[in-house]
Amino acid sequence: MAEHIVESIYRFLPEIALTVTLVAAIVADLILKERNRNVAWVVLGGLAVTAVLVLRQIGWSESIFSDMIAVDPFAVFFKVVLLVAGLFIVLFSMKSRELEHNATRIGEYYMLLTGVIFGMFLMVGATNLLLMYLAFELTSISSYVLAGFTKSLRKSAEASMKYIIFGAISSGFLIYGISLLVGITGATDIYGVRDALQGGVEQQMALHIATIMIIVGFSYKITVVPFHFWAPDVYHGAPVTITTFLATASKIAGFAMMIRFFKISYVESGSVVASGSWELVEGVQWNVILAILAALTIMAANLMALWQENIKRLLAFSSIAHAGFILMGLVLLSDEGISAMMIYMAIYLFMNMGAFYVVMLVSNKLDTEWISDYEGLGHRSPFLGVAMAIFLVALAGFPPTAGFIAKVYIFGATINAGWIWLVAVAGLATVISLYYYVRVVRNMFLVDPAESDGPVILDSGSMTILVLLLIPVLLLGVYFSPIVEWAKHSVTMFGM
Repeated sequence: MAEHIVESIYRFLPEIALTVTLVAAIVADLILKERNRNVAWVVLGGLAVTAVLVLRQIGWSESIFSDMIAVDPFAVFFKVVLLVAGLFIVLFSMKSRELEHNATRIGEYYMLLTGVIFGMFLMVGATNLLLMYLAFELTSISSYVLAGFTKSLRKSAEASMKYIIFGAISSGFLIYGISLLVGITGATDIYGVRDALQGGVEQQMALHIATIMIIVGFSYKITVVPFHFWAPDVYHGAPVTITTFLATASKIAGFAMMIRFFKISYVESGSVVASGSWELVEGVQWNVILAILAALTIMAANLMALWQENIKRLLAFSSIAHAGFILMGLVLLSDEGISAMMIYMAIYLFMNMGAFYVVMLVSNKLDTEWISDYEGLGHRSPFLGVAMAIFLVALAGFPPTAGFIAKVYIFGATINAGWIWLVAVAGLATVISLYYYVRVVRNMFLVDPAESDGPVILDSGSMTILVLLLIPVLLLGVYFSPIVEWAKHSVTMFGM
């Protein structure tokens, strides 16, 4: 037992590094001058050390702490993606004017941000149902506070309150569904749940109710329609840095936990090894429910985005629509579908963060989030306008950007699995999305700025971050084989 604990601690070093970083952020906030920048550098250093420890886990496939957490290629993939998101958010935060106005509490901000990343690390690796719920709650509670960090602004306080209320509802659905599942199967880890379901259970009605409630709990986290209604208000009211983090990293972590839960709990043992497709345990067709939710999300979110006048709300609905596109991969019941989801999420991270970063820079300079105020931006700051146009084209899914590759793989996998109607819905929604993406580009380049409007000048640091986001969006559009191969090799999960 002692040997197992020591071995587990060794394989848990990235999470321990995040815990140390969290404490270091608090201490640095107490003792360092110029806290806004110095605490950020402490957190960046901690995330860099964590990244090194995560990269050492490549090729591992182990279960630690008595089947509580898996350290496998699937978890490592998402940990790397989440760390990239975390590093960029810290860089964003160093440039945020919103946070400068709350510099006295900046230590709390970075502490909570590190805590969210720690919770997400647990989410992507957890294999015990209770730990899954605790990781879900750890991430959520820290996010509630961060959403209302600029509490002097009414919209921020409102965002935090709405997030708490709807988050509590989703947590209630999730924990009640988990409780029913534990009661039905007599197991608290997903491997035991799978074995019990394969052996057959008598309480089929209770099993269906538990499955639906768990789907509802996850759906809130990944902002799937009709469980999305908190997202536009929260994304609008939260600081841009936190909006970006919720729209990317939080969503990605939710998908990772959802994929692991369903792939292991509800799939026949050994069926994935024999072929790329899965064989579900008898009597639980959860993928049909997810297909309906994906189609509804894709279409409804894109239609609702058409009427938005605020750029943050527009990108919020865009983010909801992309959740529907990603969810298509889980419907397919195949490793091809999961790898397509992983490719999509890795690419989505850069193009969505890039768009939100431009929004933050414009807000810093012009103090506006209204689409009408983007008129002439391409003339006032050509680099900023071109960058935003590239990110929006990528989000729409058109070449030569990486967004096109993401759509190609998710649509291709869906067609191969025979879900033609789902691809038809997704294709129609993609055409609809062109209107609101092109509308922003039109305002930037086809409308002349007012004579009183001067140039928008960026500092070298802001331009460097923007370039770092642009490079993968453009490069992965023409040279995408590395991310594709990495995703295909990372589908492997411990216990399958």
